[in-house]
Amino acid sequence: MSSEPREKDRPWLMRTYSGHSSAKASNELYRSNLAKGQTGLSVAFDLPTQTGYDADHVLARGEVGKVGVPVCSIDDMRTLFDGIPLEEMNTSMTINATAPWLLALYIATAEENGVDRAALRGTTQNDIIKEYLSRGTYVFGPAESLRLTADVVTFTVGDVPKWNPVNICSYHLQEVGATPVQEVAFAMATATAVLDEIRSRGVEGEDLGRVFGRISFFVNAGIRFVDEIAKLRAMSQLWDELGRERYGVENPKYRRFRYGVQVNSLGLTEAQPENNIARIVLEMLAVTLSKDARARAVQLPAWNEALGLPRPWDQQLSLRMQQILANETDLLEHGDLFNGSHVMEAPTAEIADAAREEYDRVTEMGGSVQAVDYMKAELVRSNTERMRRIESGEQVVVGVNAFTSSEPSPLMTGVDGGILKVDPASEAEQVERLQAFRAERDNDAVASALAELRRAVADGENVMPASIAAAKAGVTTGEWTQALRDEWGTYRGPTGVSAAAAAPAEQADALQAAREAVARAEQRVGGKVRLLVGKPGLDGHSSGAEQIAVRARDAGFEVIYEGIRLTPGQIVRAAVDEDVHLIGLSILSGSHGELIPEVLEGLAAEDAADIPVVVGGIIPTDDAETLRAAGVAAVYTPKDFEVSRLIAEMAELVKAR
Repeated sequence: MSSEPREKDRPWLMRTYSGHSSAKASNELYRSNLAKGQTGLSVAFDLPTQTGYDADHVLARGEVGKVGVPVCSIDDMRTLFDGIPLEEMNTSMTINATAPWLLALYIATAEENGVDRAALRGTTQNDIIKEYLSRGTYVFGPAESLRLTADVVTFTVGDVPKWNPVNICSYHLQEVGATPVQEVAFAMATATAVLDEIRSRGVEGEDLGRVFGRISFFVNAGIRFVDEIAKLRAMSQLWDELGRERYGVENPKYRRFRYGVQVNSLGLTEAQPENNIARIVLEMLAVTLSKDARARAVQLPAWNEALGLPRPWDQQLSLRMQQILANETDLLEHGDLFNGSHVMEAPTAEIADAAREEYDRVTEMGGSVQAVDYMKAELVRSNTERMRRIESGEQVVVGVNAFTSSEPSPLMTGVDGGILKVDPASEAEQVERLQAFRAERDNDAVASALAELRRAVADGENVMPASIAAAKAGVTTGEWTQALRDEWGTYRGPTGVSAAAAAPAEQADALQAAREAVARAEQRVGGKVRLLVGKPGLDGHSSGAEQIAVRARDAGFEVIYEGIRLTPGQIVRAAVDEDVHLIGLSILSGSHGELIPEVLEGLAAEDAADIPVVVGGIIPTDDAETLRAAGVAAVYTPKDFEVSRLIAEMAELVKAR
């Protein structure tokens, strides 16, 4: 081979997904990450911000600053980006239901600093349909939410032309069990819904092509990286086809498949968590090896995300993985490694063909908005099948269902237990900051801005101009969202549980043991055993709760599951009114320390303290011990993957009651 150096491709944009506690703490983290060589920002917002609540709302209790940064007003946005040149930055914001508002705050902050909105570069995730299917941070119904998505798209294409106004997110579909085919098909169907909405507004020809060219994707890459490479090559082909055939986009530049990625968090394990380092590296290869389908931006999870929030060192390790691949290997010096490969062409064609069929099925139902219930049920089925494979050992997960003998991990030693814990005082500090901001603002200007926002919503106008004006006037996140709720109301999405298939025959033995345990509990209580499955707080990751609900139903429980986003008081009320024998609570957002005790206290106040309460989620060992001491009957974490065994244990708790 020639010894002359080859010209290298530019590396992808390197990000870490981060934000926690407060705008000030997150700003310090961003500056530190940029100093370490990160080339873009990926902002994690906390759940109240994502679902449109101020920090002092009852539903925000325990959630402020837990899974991201709280942004209640332009004051928080100023602090979040203090000292960071927005005209030079590429900022990705993981925000959906309130995407117009957070983008408005970002634009208002930039303009305060003399930055023209036309110079801003970045992405608002803004894919609301997948929220009904996976993450659960929706606020409004599908039709109203799609209007907001389209408002952001049409506004940015004209006013913020370097911005990616929507990031179609197949990532979160895989996180709830989607197959590669479902991930491709449902993502394309969502993109179609957005584009059809834009076209219905009279956008055609070259203008529609420019809109098509600004749509990007956010995908997932699992451990089967050959399948994942094939999936991404198939997505690239189908996106090009969709542009040419459905929307008449002639410019090939507009039809280019542009995507960012975070590799799979679903497959990260609590057991032997150091194994996750190898998993993350291998999954990164799926989105970088194929030049023709290479990611434009990559953010990697930290090795300890199945345990809790990553520390700065953990995020640094994930950044270094990217930097080593881009700078020490010869990957960027070569063309596509798979062109002409019959090994890669076969699975690519297989995924593409099957995805076309599934896409057509959704389209025949009227599109993804009309097919939300269908897609949700299909994802619950897929996740049930994934759990079956893991429980049976058919799908090997090292350290979980195979090779489980292990030495203690040195990465988990120390006073912090290997994870970052948010200071409980940060919530009170954010509430105090919010109240001080409200006291100092011009209330007349706020009232006027909110009145104009309500008028724009009612008249069907694009909400972005009124939202930017509201941001500058001092309107808060909760006030902006409430103005829209006043017009549109609120929405509760489908759970997918009632349509989910029963457990397959391969699980007969484990399921039979669970059924026998439930039967014994029925003899004890003298009738059907009633289980209330609840998700207190704002955590919308419901797949775990759904799997418990489905398997408990199959085992003979009468299951009461009303979906996500309930206050502790609502859960207590439902438990008493339904006269349940057991309560199962699911929390993955870190708010268990605040919300679970409230449920226990509420039950005691209703003379129902004898109802056993079990809790599942990402719960550190110390916190689990605290919950048990407070009266929780059992605590389950991701290592407890044998769902039928869990159901049997829960039935035994009822029997022992």
